Amino acid sequence: MESAVDFEKLVRNKYRMLIRAVESRGGDKEDVALVRKAYKIAADAHKDVRRKSGEPYITHPLDVALIVTREIGLGPQSIAAALLHDVVEDSDYSKEQLEHLFGSPIAYMVEGLTKIQGIFDHQSSSMQVENFRKLLLSISDDIRVILIKMADRLHNMRTLDGMPYHKQLKIASETLYIFAPLAHRMGLYHIKSEFEDLGLKYTEPEVYYELEQKLQEAEEDDGVYLERFGQSIETLLESEGVEFKVKRRNKGIFSIRRKMLNQSITFEEVYDKYAIRVIIDSHPKREKSDIWRAYSVITGVFRPNPRRLRDWITSPKANGYESLHITVMGPEGHWIEVQIRSKRMDEEAERGYAAHWRYKEDNSGNTALEEWVGKIREAIENQSSSAVEFVDQFKLQLFSEEIFAFTPQGKMLTLPKHATALDFAFEIHTDIGMSTLGAKVNGKLVPLSYEIQSGDQVQVLTSDNQHPRADWMNWVVTPKAKSSIRGFLREETRLAQERGKRKLTRMMLKAKSELNQSTTQKMLNFFSLKNPKELHEQFGSGRLSVEQFRAFVQEESGGFYQNLRRRFKPKPSSLKALKEITGRIVFGPDQVNLEHRLASCCHPIHGDAIFGFIEQDGIHVHRTDCLHTINLQGRFAEKVVLAQWASGENRGFNAVLRFSGMDSPGLILQVTSLISTEMNLDIRALHIDGAEGVFSGTISVHVLDRSQLTDLAQKLKAIKGIDRVEREFTKIV
Repeated sequence: MESAVDFEKLVRNKYRMLIRAVESRGGDKEDVALVRKAYKIAADAHKDVRRKSGEPYITHPLDVALIVTREIGLGPQSIAAALLHDVVEDSDYSKEQLEHLFGSPIAYMVEGLTKIQGIFDHQSSSMQVENFRKLLLSISDDIRVILIKMADRLHNMRTLDGMPYHKQLKIASETLYIFAPLAHRMGLYHIKSEFEDLGLKYTEPEVYYELEQKLQEAEEDDGVYLERFGQSIETLLESEGVEFKVKRRNKGIFSIRRKMLNQSITFEEVYDKYAIRVIIDSHPKREKSDIWRAYSVITGVFRPNPRRLRDWITSPKANGYESLHITVMGPEGHWIEVQIRSKRMDEEAERGYAAHWRYKEDNSGNTALEEWVGKIREAIENQSSSAVEFVDQFKLQLFSEEIFAFTPQGKMLTLPKHATALDFAFEIHTDIGMSTLGAKVNGKLVPLSYEIQSGDQVQVLTSDNQHPRADWMNWVVTPKAKSSIRGFLREETRLAQERGKRKLTRMMLKAKSELNQSTTQKMLNFFSLKNPKELHEQFGSGRLSVEQFRAFVQEESGGFYQNLRRRFKPKPSSLKALKEITGRIVFGPDQVNLEHRLASCCHPIHGDAIFGFIEQDGIHVHRTDCLHTINLQGRFAEKVVLAQWASGENRGFNAVLRFSGMDSPGLILQVTSLISTEMNLDIRALHIDGAEGVFSGTISVHVLDRSQLTDLAQKLKAIKGIDRVEREFTKIV
């Protein structure tokens, strides 16, 4: 009974904290009444329901609402939606009832949260990427939905201890895969950092706790030093009459580990584990000049590292982040990062795009947010790739560094690092990208694949006759450009398939036949194509001609091996060479001599059991124990041809043996003596690698047939020190 009282007190305290938070942010009586009403409905919907920890379920919506209020800074409608976010899914309340009680905006947000709530029920990557796409759709409709979802996931991560290990691993992995990149792109840096740290805690707990302990120990050692340095900064700025406050920022555990891995350094070699943040209290009209004045004061005493200057004051990040980051040499020769920003910039840096939502939920005039949401909406609408490709590209852009380039008119465009001139054209407008002929960068002609650098001025040259080509896909990195090009190419392929099918139908009628399943399959075999769509596209695009169709019709008039004889009969000019090089193989029951080549995957030699396989460029001869045999004979039996070694003169083959064992003096001499003297074989190449008493190597020899090669392998293995000998098929020297 006592625990029930404690839980009631816990719920009551959280509720009071929420109301105080609403009031402290300027909420009026109507706002407080809205939140109270939402709480009442949520409490009724979740009554008698408990979390895994034993707490009443209502504590979860309350905690999510507190995160939305305090840490993200959204207004009363969003707070009400946070309280109600599980109501439709977990109770008998419907969207229509909520719309009647609270109005359309709140009901719409709850519906959006319900759609993406509980969709993370499968472990497969295809399900994960589809979830990511649904999240992006919710952003394009109302960004507050994803902000509330961020708060929901953050509270779930904070209370993950009570979950079974497999669920901890699944939820933490999804958080690192989906939510951390989104939080980063939306400027929610403190939430992104917590997502990453908690994700590491549950995916690699040993690494997390080891780094956490090291960070605590380092903080004890460095705390006094940082306090002294911070006081020095304060003294300097006070002497100049600057109004400010100083904070200390600790680098996240996940970020420290990422830096250790990326730069192959130890924990002790990570020098930016801490940073001093100077927040200038300045009027928006003077904030930039005041920030640079503070920069001048600090660097006048502490020597800056010019390579570590990051100016996001002049050119803010695409998510609106503004700050000036410098690294200075502090006392006793330690590098310390100093971040300088205004009070307004600090609020927006902490809350990202959420800071643009004023307390009354008005987002008017926020062009940066509108542009980003517009890009998401356009990317989703133009998506023509698979879900996996779409999300991989989008995730890359979420985390990528940015560059800034200019049009000839001086308009600045923000692009991900490694973007090309072609990406720039698509960023201006899709129609311009689709008709791009070339580009000039800083007045000089450059290829479309030119990688743009920050500060470049780019002029795009277009032509009405220009259209995207397949190789353009290799020259772009942005999702917008990739999806536009891919969509055009797919449409072109579709049109070519339609043209080709009509063309084939007409030609078959002229040949007194018809285009049906049987004739289509015969043409696929004849032209070595995979499916009817490819056949239609080849004729529609002109890669297969009327003459090639006539050759097919002529082939159909004879039997299988008769057709092969006509198709692969050696030309008079190459007959002599064919007899010398490949004339030892004959095909079919009549043992005819046809042009062919030995397959590079298995390198048959005289004596191997073999078969022929019809490719577009001729007959390839494989060993029957080739790795590809099952696939070729099982899926394409109609292309398999009988083959055997012809009797008569055998000129021999090159073959490679790989051998290894324990190194010993004179071992190589024994090997070469065996091959050259005892077996009288020619050595074409010999390569040996040895270290610490063991060796491995390859030897290429010229043998008459398989039996001679097998005999050589057995004799090599009998040499003391050699423990393994096997035939290698990857190369022939």
